Amino acid sequence: MSTWKRSLDAAGVRDPESRRDYDRQRDLVARARRTSYLAARLLLPRALLPHVVAATAMMHHSDDLLDTGPKQSRVSAWASWEREVRGALETGVSTDPLIRALLNSAAARPGLRVAVERYLDTATADLEFTGFATEADYQAYVDAYSLPAFMLVASLLGPEGDDGRFRAACRTLMEGSQRLDFVNDLAEDLPEGRLGIPAETLKRFSVTAEDLAEGRESSGVRELVEDQIEASRVRLRAARALPVLTQGPGGVLLRTVVDIELLTADAAFARGARLLRGSASPSVPATARTLLGARRTARGVGGARGAHGAP
Repeated sequence: MSTWKRSLDAAGVRDPESRRDYDRQRDLVARARRTSYLAARLLLPRALLPHVVAATAMMHHSDDLLDTGPKQSRVSAWASWEREVRGALETGVSTDPLIRALLNSAAARPGLRVAVERYLDTATADLEFTGFATEADYQAYVDAYSLPAFMLVASLLGPEGDDGRFRAACRTLMEGSQRLDFVNDLAEDLPEGRLGIPAETLKRFSVTAEDLAEGRESSGVRELVEDQIEASRVRLRAARALPVLTQGPGGVLLRTVVDIELLTADAAFARGARLLRGSASPSVPATARTLLGARRTARGVGGARGAHGAP
């Protein structure tokens, strides 16, 4: 029996249709977020893996609707999706395989339902985003969109009965992670009219949005990129140092997420102003070493062999 099928069994997913629903989400996540899926498969307790896959599929599909295509189409697509998800949460019924898997997971893990509702309340912040005037605007975006989106998954990974400290740790993580995403994705975002570095920060380095859009790899752009990456590193390291981040059942995975983000930051820093031509990724050997080290830790945390995913 495969690891995935054993995970469905451990999560109590027995109904054939429900298992097919989860299978479809597993396939989507494995294609779209390959490293994330591999990390979850290696590091999570089996009973948790299907629920994390369903939450990740929700986050990925929603992000696509919010980000892809002309704004009018995105607004319409999101409104339809939001109505469908909210209706399903109210009635417990859906014809959509993703939503059915999400409903099943929310029934098993009530914190997920809360996270979904919070996310839906503010997700349209991403529809309106084209850029930030100030650092305060960036921080507001993290609160309105980045953190609620991340909590779709993180709500399943933290300690039960969170008193607010775990969410605060996730907020620190996302402040760093989102800033890294914005600088690493400059080449992708700029042609779409999106710039995640605040205008006041550009001014501090005597860089304009036009400089970035036209691919001018000046010393000012290099210094700007290095500043944003170092600011990201500071928050990622701060999150990694918070014990509450790793106290839940997904603690090893969360620590690994931070470690891979720091590897990505190193790769982006080395690329410098050339990020205007394309994003950076950590090397395959470095990522593999991180995952294997985390796997050894997960086995120790999980106790008996087989408590976590595939060997």
